[in-house]
Amino acid sequence: MKNILLEFNLPMSILKEGKKFIAYTPVLDLSTSGNNYEQAKNRFTEIVEIFFEEIIKKNTIEEVLTDLGWKKNQTKWTPPIVISNELQNIKLACR
Repeated sequence: MKNILLEFNLPMSILKEGKKFIAYTPVLDLSTSGNNYEQAKNRFTEIVEIFFEEIIKKNTIEEVLTDLGWKKNQTKWTPPIVISNELQNIKLACR
């Protein structure tokens, strides 16, 4: 079996929901949680590894990453670029 080496930087947001910490990346639409910040980060690395192991094993890496907006330049994959991560104040008139 051929070894595939992938290396890239993933944008990751850490959210706090109650006592849990949620690690999320929009470029894979993937998230996980932990009881603290470090656990969420460690689990995030694990879930990304599992995600890629599965799509490589199923031979769907090109299809899945393309559907997620990734671009392939020869042998290198590049995730979409997150331009902004900000708060937007929304006011709704509810009846």
